[in-house]
Amino acid sequence: MKLSLLSLSSLLASASAFAPNAASSARSGSVAQNAGIDELKVIAEKSNPVLKFYDPLELSTTTIWGNDNDASIAFLRHAEIKHGRVAMAAFVGYIAQSNGIHFPWPISFDGSPFPYAAGSPPEQWDALPDAAKWQIILFIGFLEWFSEAAGTHYMRGGTPGKFPNFSDHKELIPHPVPLNLFDPFGLSKNKSEEAKQAGLIKELNNGRLAQIGIIAFISEQRVEGSVPLLKGLVPHYSGETMAPFG
Repeated sequence: MKLSLLSLSSLLASASAFAPNAASSARSGSVAQNAGIDELKVIAEKSNPVLKFYDPLELSTTTIWGNDNDASIAFLRHAEIKHGRVAMAAFVGYIAQSNGIHFPWPISFDGSPFPYAAGSPPEQWDALPDAAKWQIILFIGFLEWFSEAAGTHYMRGGTPGKFPNFSDHKELIPHPVPLNLFDPFGLSKNKSEEAKQAGLIKELNNGRLAQIGIIAFISEQRVEGSVPLLKGLVPHYSGETMAPFG
């Protein structure tokens, strides 16, 4: 939560690929029962042709909360995509804030600037007023609620990682929203299926790498020397990264 003010853009940072694999969408009947694991293997081989499908914890064969295997796989895929997007935004935000990049307008009506001079990104979060923190947390909460409530759920036949359009669910939003969160300017709506599939693989790989990157930054800040490549590059942080109001 403290990683970056730019974590608000977590879903905006996603790649332009949400369509399911064409082969899996064509399956029907009893064959479709294994569509989840089959599609997972296809994606795994495309995202890492060397390692291919690798599941030492056997998560792909498990079931959670009384759901079948396909629904459980959809939940895990959606979770990975979402974590990857947050990590990409956090990683970029961490670098931007570490270099003094910030919004030019005041943070509050009294003219206070963004706390870019407070230090590292976690220290900048600590310097935010509680009201600002609550705005960020509640806005992200709204996005989470909307993504779960609108459209076909990803565990019930929907597409893992797909964020619903605001314009398609006006019954859930009390006022007009001029732009959708994903692809607000419609730049990817005419992309081919092949381009969308390529974007999906890029998003997955970028998200995985970003998760490693942001954890490395925070780990080195909390335990100096824990990430040798970052030693001396990021300052020590003595606060609590997992306590948003601490």
